[in-house]
Amino acid sequence: MNSDKDIPLLSSIYKSKHTGRASASTRKKGSITVEAAMAVPIFFFATLALVLLLELLSVQTAVRSGLQEAGKKLAVQAVEVPAVIPSNLERDVVNSIGAERLERSIVEGGSSGINCNQSYLSPFTGIGEIQASYQVRIPVPGFSIAPISYKETMRIKAWTGYEAGGFGEEDDQIVYVTDTGVVYHKNPHCTHLDLSIHAAASSELNSLRNENGGKYHACEKCVHGSSMGGSVYITDQGDRYHNSLTCSGLKRTVYTARISEVPGKRACSKCGGK
Repeated sequence: MNSDKDIPLLSSIYKSKHTGRASASTRKKGSITVEAAMAVPIFFFATLALVLLLELLSVQTAVRSGLQEAGKKLAVQAVEVPAVIPSNLERDVVNSIGAERLERSIVEGGSSGINCNQSYLSPFTGIGEIQASYQVRIPVPGFSIAPISYKETMRIKAWTGYEAGGFGEEDDQIVYVTDTGVVYHKNPHCTHLDLSIHAAASSELNSLRNENGGKYHACEKCVHGSSMGGSVYITDQGDRYHNSLTCSGLKRTVYTARISEVPGKRACSKCGGK
């Protein structure tokens, strides 16, 4: 039934089928090649980001540890010289971390990149704050990224030593005193320390009495002129009335001390004998 004219037709159909398969296979191989080419740089940058993150955490830990060691040294030295010399503090931080470690780190400037100029120490209280600031560079090939600033901060207090056990007498007990008080207290909750403050009408002052039966007089610190017509503040144990709750006469700053350290102060009439 088939003639010679049908043979070229079948041949063309056969070729077109195989040609179509070859084209699909070629496109699939090309797609895989493009995906692989995109995956390589993504993997590279992900690995680089992980390495940089680990290095940054390592640098932060090293600087914090170095600042802590330098702070301990400064706390001892501050007993004689109550001041911070930034250059000396920077040197101690670098020595604690290791200059070689900083030189091969991502810290901008290496061992000279640690700055402690913002550190301070009070010559009166011995309390201060030390700070180490630095910058880190992000070395990403093909990109220019500005350095990122970091800082580590720590509070310190000058080391004033300690009292060895057995120093002083056994009955040299702890007592509680105030700045202006002339007595010491054995009970930290003594009513002379815990002030009970009340508001009262100034028109009632003449009839008001404290726990000891005494009258109230104007406070020399916060009462100026007449207080009639307004409210004032009084305490159960005090003998002054006040115009302001923030008056220092209504505050008590309590310190602990040993009896031997407060010569001249007598025992409180309420708690001193307990």
